[in-house]
Amino acid sequence: MPPRRLISSGSKFEDQIGYSRAVVVGDDIWVSGTTGYDYATMTIRPDVVSQCDQVFRNIAAALEQAGASLDEVVRVLFIVPDPKDWEPCWPVIKSYLGRARPASTLIHTALMSPEMKIEIEVTVRRGSAA
Repeated sequence: MPPRRLISSGSKFEDQIGYSRAVVVGDDIWVSGTTGYDYATMTIRPDVVSQCDQVFRNIAAALEQAGASLDEVVRVLFIVPDPKDWEPCWPVIKSYLGRARPASTLIHTALMSPEMKIEIEVTVRRGSAA
């Protein structure tokens, strides 16, 4: 079995809660549910579209550390508390995942904080980009 490698974004939540932004085992990468926080400033914008864009930038940064890219995403889970916030995110999602076209699930449920409007979790297989 290949060794397990942990990726951190530097978020204070990773240390406080006890998880990693991503875990790499061989060519498989699991990225934790990621929200729209800008981890450099620990701020979050109020609108869902900006948060969605920041989520993908956060995920892309973790994947870069793991030697992978968004083009290798094979599975994605979207968690959006307000159903009305889902459709405005579609263009952002397509801009980041349009080439990968991963299997996808959407859940409408509350997140850890009301300021969070979207959370995204991905699974990646390195070398799977089309």
